[in-house]
Order: sequence, then structure tokens, then C-alpha cells
Amino acid sequence: MKKYTKDHEWVTIEGLEATVGITEFAAKQLGDITYVELPKKDSDVIIGDVLGVIESVKAASDVYSPVSGAVKEVNETLEEDPGLVNRSPEKDGWICRLDGIDLTELDELLTEQQYAKLLKESSKK
Repeated sequence: MKKYTKDHEWVTIEGLEATVGITEFAAKQLGDITYVELPKKDSDVIIGDVLGVIESVKAASDVYSPVSGAVKEVNETLEEDPGLVNRSPEKDGWICRLDGIDLTELDELLTEQQYAKLLKESSKK
């Protein structure tokens, strides 16, 4: 199951583990990504907490946690190759994995169809 936030993060759920990253739309908006600040392993996060920062030639942007949980794993590849977020934002460019997540929080997130509608509406403005 994949869900989205209005801030352009995505989360995929497998059991009680969540993988988090930024959407393709967010990666395109940022432009060439030059640095990714990853969250600290074993830190606890609450929905809406800042997980890290993504810096690009255009701007720096916070990455927010779409769900609460504990940081189980971080994508260390991004330290050496931050551009992986540009090339594969919704697959290989993931930011971190959380465990012990609260599945009830998923109800507050957007489905793929709702996220697509959000993008369509924002492009009209």
C-alpha cells in the first residue's frame, strides 16, 4: 500500500514497517539535489516531525514524517549519491524505513488518486 502527504512525501507499508521518501513531483520541483540530511537511526518520530532536509541547487526543503514510528534504517547511499533522489525518487531514492508505525494514521494520508487530483488542482493555480 502506498500513500501520500500534501507536502509531497510518500510512504509504502509492509506489515508494521514503512518506507518513506519524496514524490517525483517534489524531486522535479527541487531540481538537482546536492545533499540529503538523513534522520538519526533509532530515533523516534511523530507524524509531522522533520525527518531530514533535502538541498538542491534551487532550495532546501524539510522532509516530514507521514507516520509515527522509530527510524529502523536510513538510505546511506544518499550520502554519497544524493542525485539518486532525482533519478529514482519513488523507488531507490527512499529516505528511511520506520517500524512500529501506527496504522490508524494512514487514514489521514492521500491515496494515489487523491494525490494525483491534488497535483492537477495545484497546477491550475
